[in-house]
Amino acid sequence: MNFQYHHKSVLIKESIKNLITDQNGIYVDATFGGGGHSYAILKKLSRKATLIALDQDKESIKRNFIKDKRFHLFHNNFIHIRDILNQNRIDKVSGILADLGISSLQIDNPARGFSNRFNCVLDMRMNQESSYSAQNVLNECSNKELFHIFYEYGEFKNARKIADKILKKRFKKNITTTLDLVDLFFIKGSFKKKKRFFSRLFQSIRIEVNNEINALKNFLLESSKIILPGGRIAVISYHSIEDRIIKYFFKKGIIINEINFKTIPFRMIHKKVIKPSFQEIINNPRSRSAKLRIAEKA
Repeated sequence: MNFQYHHKSVLIKESIKNLITDQNGIYVDATFGGGGHSYAILKKLSRKATLIALDQDKESIKRNFIKDKRFHLFHNNFIHIRDILNQNRIDKVSGILADLGISSLQIDNPARGFSNRFNCVLDMRMNQESSYSAQNVLNECSNKELFHIFYEYGEFKNARKIADKILKKRFKKNITTTLDLVDLFFIKGSFKKKKRFFSRLFQSIRIEVNNEINALKNFLLESSKIILPGGRIAVISYHSIEDRIIKYFFKKGIIINEINFKTIPFRMIHKKVIKPSFQEIINNPRSRSAKLRIAEKA
């Protein structure tokens, strides 16, 4: 393998150590991203093994640095994981890994419109072929829809006020840039408080743009059907909404308020969630909110 990339994948040792139960097996990296997890998985597998990787971001596909006959990368959202496997005549796999975070390369690219650190066009699409962007959310969603987005995905108690400010602004002029959005809000208090507010605001819009919550639920349901008994799934999340869904599904077989299995498809490998070490947070501050949960197929 040729390794020339410097992306810092989160919780890489902890996730790979707990994921691989069969060195000859078939594994899936459902969120290729910068490729660090895929590279680490391949180093632990035998020559007979196979690794399937997916990513909905074409930029991630273009940056692929892995040259290995065992490795197969596809441009697709992980909700289509079973379709990709079927196309490759694969029925079951030994394990699946998913890192639900956005990569540093996405955040740090002003053209992608993910961060309030730059004044740029609001976009936030993971899949750049999608026609639905942050501008559509802010300029077309109803008051009720905006309230739902900020209350459910940003966990704002004052979601109604945030929605009202956006509607008032767009009545005069469309909200098209990050500065248009940021300038709507004056946040009293410390820099940390302001940063927290805007992180949650942008997070809630990004979740809506990419349909992330529904995608996660579908992915978990699909994964439960394609992992071999004794195989494992490792999922890294970055906010309480995702983590709560993952925890409930692994522990109880429940997609919150939707599906209840007659039998629980997984058993938790660790009772407590796995978080980055102090040293990892020092080396990669963006890892600080990461939470890893691992479960084994019953």
